[in-house]
Amino acid sequence: MMDGARPVRLLWFAWLRERLGCGEEELTLPGDVTTVATLVAHLAARGPVYAEALAARMQVRCAVNQEFATPETAVHPGDEVAFFPPVTGG
Repeated sequence: MMDGARPVRLLWFAWLRERLGCGEEELTLPGDVTTVATLVAHLAARGPVYAEALAARMQVRCAVNQEFATPETAVHPGDEVAFFPPVTGG
């Protein structure tokens, strides 16, 4: 890795995919993005579409490598980070 680059695979589901216009992307992150919270802040700063999609933090869930994550969960090079709305059943 050069210059602290941190490549991760991002997956977007449901209305997040619709708003962002993609279901998957790879993104090289700066070295100071080390947790889900700092990743969300970094993504929101990418532009108004991302900021709007991530504005309702309580309506967006996250998983890192297919494990539910909290804002404090670490993000490492090569991780898969998925964002999705809460799932309800009936």
